[in-house]
Amino acid sequence: MVFVAPGPYRGDAASEPVTLKVLVAGDLGVGKTTLVGSVSEIGPLRTEEVLTETGRPLDGPERRRGREAGGRAATVVVDFGRITLSETLTLCLLGTPVGARSRSLWDELVRGALGAVLLVDPRRPEDHTGAIGHFERHAVPYVVAANRFGGADHGPTEEVRAALDLGRGVPVLRCDARERDSVRRVLLSVVEHALLVGAARRRDALA
Repeated sequence: MVFVAPGPYRGDAASEPVTLKVLVAGDLGVGKTTLVGSVSEIGPLRTEEVLTETGRPLDGPERRRGREAGGRAATVVVDFGRITLSETLTLCLLGTPVGARSRSLWDELVRGALGAVLLVDPRRPEDHTGAIGHFERHAVPYVVAANRFGGADHGPTEEVRAALDLGRGVPVLRCDARERDSVRRVLLSVVEHALLVGAARRRDALA
């Protein structure tokens, strides 16, 4: 499997087929595994690690809530899937939590990534602010996808944008991680946004 660094992708028939890496990040329980599984053309690879009391100080808000409720939480280290968007473009999806516990793993996975999806629970968008620092530190273009919970959308996307203090240039979309078409639209948005960001960076470098 070959990952190519982000660059000008034209999508014409004469182009060589490329495989690009896209990260799917977010807290435990937000729907990363569901998102990857709903679009993957292969059986998604899932690796889990049961959390222990020793890891309590490193757990994110969702994991702490699960513990307080007496549940047995597990952190998904990585979910792997693949989707073909066109004859010349295939995306490999790597889903992982972003937090103190998984920072070193995330730093490895981010290398060579075209872009990322930050999947958030729109009922608690403030729980996901820590992930943005990882994206910005690695200069990874990203979009925010507000996953659907409880059978209904929760508030406008502008509320999510305000809660995360996002600039106007960061796309914020509604998403249902269970629905293939919804996830595909999010992934297309990641590709388009990454290309726009890459073009802007090249212009700035030449200015």
